Amino acid sequence: MSERWTTDDVWALAPDASSRRAATKIARPTSWPRLGWRAAEPGTDAPGGAAAVWGECKGSGAKPYQAAAHLVGPGAPAYRCSCPSRKFPCKHVLALLSLWAEGEAAEDAGPDWLDEWLAKRTAKAAAPTTPKKAGPPADPEAAARRARQREERVAEGLTEFQTWLTDQIGTGLVDSRRRGYQKWDTVAARLVDAQAGRLAERVRALSGVITAADWPDRLLTEYALLHLLCVGYRRRDELPAGLGAAVRARVGLPLPDPDETVRDHWYVLGRHDFDAGQRVRGRRIWLRGRDTGRTAALLSFAHGGRALDTPARVGTLLDADLALHPAENRAVVAARHAEQRVGAPPGGSVADALDDVSRALADDPWRDVWPVVLADAVVAHDDGWWIVDPSGDALPLLVDDAGWKLFSISGGRGLTAAGEWTPDGLRPLTVWDARGRAVPVA
Repeated sequence: MSERWTTDDVWALAPDASSRRAATKIARPTSWPRLGWRAAEPGTDAPGGAAAVWGECKGSGAKPYQAAAHLVGPGAPAYRCSCPSRKFPCKHVLALLSLWAEGEAAEDAGPDWLDEWLAKRTAKAAAPTTPKKAGPPADPEAAARRARQREERVAEGLTEFQTWLTDQIGTGLVDSRRRGYQKWDTVAARLVDAQAGRLAERVRALSGVITAADWPDRLLTEYALLHLLCVGYRRRDELPAGLGAAVRARVGLPLPDPDETVRDHWYVLGRHDFDAGQRVRGRRIWLRGRDTGRTAALLSFAHGGRALDTPARVGTLLDADLALHPAENRAVVAARHAEQRVGAPPGGSVADALDDVSRALADDPWRDVWPVVLADAVVAHDDGWWIVDPSGDALPLLVDDAGWKLFSISGGRGLTAAGEWTPDGLRPLTVWDARGRAVPVA
């Protein structure tokens, strides 16, 4: 049995900040005439022993809103609510789960409407389905020919793009700032035509570089990395397998399915939500194997008001099989066996963290984030916030506001902190307080 969720776990499910704010207003027992949780079958890995949480919330109408969350089984967690909201989970489900996390709900098998909903979910899960088999293509020769043609188009596009990069250095950088967004959009569009879509996204992002105070240095660095990617693609057949996969991924070519499955007890280090553009939000959850030392990133994306997946809870040790992709340390949970809340993961010094970053960059020079864990670190303010290890080595914090939060949690004492290294500083994600409790910072 896994431990009961915390309120931080619940709020991580919120599709947006407004849903969370609305949920906090009704996350009080007086708003719920009836609420409870249904016990899971013995031997089931259920959070806090609960298979489902249910409740009836007072609304503006005569009938209360019926809200529930199914916490075990295929597709879990799953949510339902009789309110008209198009967000999943809605504020009522979030408030219900928050009350359960705080111990405000008692064990209760629940009403008939819960039985009906769970029965439908069980029947759907048990219904026979015809698995989709990847298998060989209907015409292997035609598929191979299309793949070669795409790689050739990408190669032609990158050759043209590399010529453009050389011209930018030859003519100087001043013109880049004067011409603005149109310059990047035009080049990116040509890369899209060459079927190098992900590289095109990186080129479009250059328009944000020229707004920085040190924009010439940043732009020149980006040009160098883009040039390296072009050279890497041209020599992709000569590269080690991991680096070759990274090149293909960064350009935008499709990658093969995960090439290995690893079972370990994975420390869930931290979570970062980000804007992926086009009204799409992304979530990145970092894991590190207790026994293997492997690093993995669980990625999910959601459009509009949909909830982002949270396959692992920060501050826990997840016993699971991860299917690992050949590039960028991406992984998916192939099978989960147990999850329990634990104390701080093993950490190191700033020097240890930078050595780890160096190895990661050697495998993929185009990385802009990598997880690190610092032990016995303190925060200090000296023309900005820094996180300092016992030797006095320090990393700047990427977000100034995080410094105050870290200081309030630590009280000036040493703590274990997990964060994302970036070229501009450390983005704190999680810290463990004196009681060994994980506190999300991001």
